[in-house]
Amino acid sequence: MELYTKPQFEQLLANGRAAAIGPEENVSCRPVVKWFTPFSAATWLISEIDPDDHDIAFGLADLGMGCPELGSIYIPELKALKGPMGLGVERDLHWRPTQSLVDYASQARMLGSIAA
Repeated sequence: MELYTKPQFEQLLANGRAAAIGPEENVSCRPVVKWFTPFSAATWLISEIDPDDHDIAFGLADLGMGCPELGSIYIPELKALKGPMGLGVERDLHWRPTQSLVDYASQARMLGSIAA
């Protein structure tokens, strides 16, 4: 499964370009895609892709250890991640964002995990 559709990729790039102008331009940005591992509690809410390096995304990462954090994600590393029976990271096909990435991060810090 692809980690994002073409329209999602275009939105991720647009968000990345806006963030390159300045963080204050992108503070209310909503995540575009939710990735997860079906074999563990890891979840990522991705809001942007670096327009100069499409292998680097930015978002909220929760590896299931109670410490969700905002930061850069190296996409090839996630694509290489394999669990039991070769399962990899998947895109949540039914997820739709309801708040900004900053709001998800604030909530995740209080709860100790992403609630999305």
